[in-house]
Amino acid sequence: MLLVSLIFYAWGEPVYVFLMIGSIIFNSLMGYLVERLKGRKQKKTVVAVAVIINLSALIVFKYSGFILETLGLIQAGTLDLPLPIGISFYTFQALSYVIDVYWGKTKSENPFYVGLYIAFFPQLIAGPIIQYSTIADQIRNRKSSFDMVALGLCRFTTGLGKKVLLSNSFAAIADNVFQWSAIGTEKVAVPATLAWLGSISYTLQIYFDFSAYSDMAIGLALCFGFKFGENFNYPYIATSISDFWKRWHISLTDWFREYVYFPLGGSRVNNQDLMVRNMFIVWLCTGIWHGANWTFIFWGLYYFVFQLAERFFEYPEKIKSRFIKHFYTLMVVNAGWVIFRSDDLYQAGRFFINMLGMNNNGFYSDLAVMLIHENWVFLLLGLVFSTPVARKMNEMIYGNVNSLVNKAYTLCYPIIMFLILIISVSYLASGTYNPFIYFNF
Repeated sequence: MLLVSLIFYAWGEPVYVFLMIGSIIFNSLMGYLVERLKGRKQKKTVVAVAVIINLSALIVFKYSGFILETLGLIQAGTLDLPLPIGISFYTFQALSYVIDVYWGKTKSENPFYVGLYIAFFPQLIAGPIIQYSTIADQIRNRKSSFDMVALGLCRFTTGLGKKVLLSNSFAAIADNVFQWSAIGTEKVAVPATLAWLGSISYTLQIYFDFSAYSDMAIGLALCFGFKFGENFNYPYIATSISDFWKRWHISLTDWFREYVYFPLGGSRVNNQDLMVRNMFIVWLCTGIWHGANWTFIFWGLYYFVFQLAERFFEYPEKIKSRFIKHFYTLMVVNAGWVIFRSDDLYQAGRFFINMLGMNNNGFYSDLAVMLIHENWVFLLLGLVFSTPVARKMNEMIYGNVNSLVNKAYTLCYPIIMFLILIISVSYLASGTYNPFIYFNF
């Protein structure tokens, strides 16, 4: 499986695969040294070296151009290093292995086990980020079965359908609206309804894109006997920003909490200023992790402000209406995705002005109506499947074992899965629009 994973990675990165192999060898050695050395100071030194080397590789390939441009040392676009696929994900996984060994949560392993953990192809390029201590036993001892393969393939097919049929449909709308918004106001004024349609489409696109890849990774891993934790738990039904981040990209949230927030002291500190500092560092790092652009940094700090405000104002405990809490959360998240999607902060600001109708851009848009008319089925499915409606229907149907509906559903389910697979593959084979959002991160 390690060999196949490396071949899979080399197919897309024939040169940078050696960077990954180097990461596997280096971090295996660091884990070995941490476990074998006796002195606490020596162990800390090895961990510090591991952190510096791993993050240095990430900084060089992902952030060096941005840093040099910000400092005014080079002109924009002068240094354009190709970003190794999945480097943000496998770097964090490698660090978690060394730190887990240092904390005694797991033992150091041979390089082949470490290599499989870092390079495992289902979740290599888009996560979820797996902590070594959670799957150490599965790497050494796991069993597969026909039922696990069947369940894994169904989960994979569900993810493929979400990506190809839903996310790509929303992407076609969002990308056009944001592109029109990026053009100077003297040429194009995006009406408010069209701007809102673009922001909502991107909100749906990024959820169905990323959760789809998580579904596919979890499904494929299950086929090989690995049980990964969930990475998404219907984040758009959240009733606060804190609740949203317990549901969105759960593996990244858990990683920052375990390896950054808690080691800094978390919220269990005597001084509230230290708690604020710890939250600031975590959200600054969250923004930076997503990309080398001021929009990502601002997006991370944007969530820091809302998380901090909720903590100090004891929200949402003071508000009884679930509708108000849900509406507030969706508005904040939607605005956050506008910042995240924009090419720069100037475009984000203009997009907000368009959404509020303050750019002499008008409110009504025939184009927005036409796009809704052409895509209403996908938009409706997106809104429905971003809630746990399907899961609750499954639970209700399977709860009544002897019902006729249960028997019919059990008979139709594999047929439905097969049709989704065929249609999705047909869309891919026809070369339709297929952007990959998290490929950039």
